[in-house]
Amino acid sequence: MHPDYDLLIFDWDGTLADSIGRIVEAMKVAARTAGYVERDDEAIKGIIGLALPEAILTLYPQLSDAQVVEFRQHYADCYMAMDSEPSPLFPGVAESLAAFRAAGYRLAVATGKARRGLDRVLKAHGWEAYFDITRAADETRSKPHPLMLEEILAHCQVPRERALMVGDASFDLLMARSAGIDAVAVGYGAMPLDSLLVHEPVLAIERFTQLHAWLTGATT
Repeated sequence: MHPDYDLLIFDWDGTLADSIGRIVEAMKVAARTAGYVERDDEAIKGIIGLALPEAILTLYPQLSDAQVVEFRQHYADCYMAMDSEPSPLFPGVAESLAAFRAAGYRLAVATGKARRGLDRVLKAHGWEAYFDITRAADETRSKPHPLMLEEILAHCQVPRERALMVGDASFDLLMARSAGIDAVAVGYGAMPLDSLLVHEPVLAIERFTQLHAWLTGATT
């Protein structure tokens, strides 16, 4: 184990799972179905990590509460249709997480997904009881508010200085900073690594296996 950390907290979409393309396409289809102008790929990638209502309002700030609910349903219908087979994990994720567990790390998930969607993908991977705790955006405050990290720390009874947040979006790193937790920036997900370095992560990676190597002191 790394001498500084006991608890590893992971974002899901774009960090563990290769799901960004599906999210972008589902958001475009939802916009067309609702009769709104499609936002481009980069704009949509820029909201991944937020809870869905906040994400929709960031892209379409003119919408009423009722229109957000309608848009959210269009998105959910489209994403569920595309995600009948859950998005694959990135290379090295399954093996690395197993190694982290074997080494004695506590593991958690802090995601912008809704609980229903997170439970579905955890079940598909046989991971219903894999993590010490998971927190979804519809049962707590949306990123970048630190509440979901504070809830994870309290559940695991781990001090913030012994925890590490791993994510691919600025919202992940801002949430970690607000919670006083070190962060790892992931450059293969929603946002390019250069845009994440301003948040001063303790590590920046382009492959998940680099995190494994760093935590074990191995060479990449």
